[in-house]
Amino acid sequence: MQRFKQYNFKSKALTLFSLFLVLFFASCEDVVTLDLETGETRLVVDAEIIWLKGTNGNEQTIKISKTAPYYNNTTPKVSGAQVRIENTNGDVFTFNETEAGLYVCTNFVPVIGMDYTLYVTAEGQSFTAVEKLTSVTPIDRVEQEMVPDFGGEDVIEVTYYYKDPADAVNYYLTDYKTESLIFPEYELTDDELFNGNEINTRFSNEDKLKTGHTIEITHRGISKNFYNYMNLILEVYGGSPFSIPPGNIRGNIINTNDVNNYAFGYFRLCEADKVDYLVQ
Repeated sequence: MQRFKQYNFKSKALTLFSLFLVLFFASCEDVVTLDLETGETRLVVDAEIIWLKGTNGNEQTIKISKTAPYYNNTTPKVSGAQVRIENTNGDVFTFNETEAGLYVCTNFVPVIGMDYTLYVTAEGQSFTAVEKLTSVTPIDRVEQEMVPDFGGEDVIEVTYYYKDPADAVNYYLTDYKTESLIFPEYELTDDELFNGNEINTRFSNEDKLKTGHTIEITHRGISKNFYNYMNLILEVYGGSPFSIPPGNIRGNIINTNDVNNYAFGYFRLCEADKVDYLVQ
């Protein structure tokens, strides 16, 4: 079973990078701004259809933005796009813009195992992607214990358990959110070594996880292709902050006008179970 626990894109790598800069320039009086090369601006389509257990899944949101230079404090939002999803039955679900770059559908119908096709038209370009809605088994229970960290000090560790189905190869993506984390932590899991058995997934953070905090655990079923995509994302941003990725990590969103003018992002459809756990 492969697992990767990483902060979101601006976390662990940026923290290490910031520490390096502080140490390197500690004796300097002037603020140093690195002259970074600005790449070509691209569309970013954040299209996660997530069906939480216990809900009808009718309301779904897709965000569309653009890449920006490193030192920009804001993300450019894309307005005026046309966004829709169609399923293999021919049903059409239209996403309407409710605010800049935010597109919402209120009558989506999620069906496990069904194929869905995303269509986006923005700034004169047309994009499409196809994905299947993947199921997930529910979280059975959450437990907490004190365990020693690398320095020998006891830290809080929270573990959740779920039963993996025996009749299929399964892939999972978990995110953890607490009030003390600026960005979520993500973890990937596959059932290669534990097919059909109970799987447990552990979370601890010696600096951030304290008694009285609430952890929001979102446990998703995901496709193999999305698992491989996220694996690359977490490997790149969880590796050395001083290394340069060998190339852009492309998702499944294709530009039907110009294949070279691709968009970033990944269209995925996930059933999910969410638990809020109060740390004791």
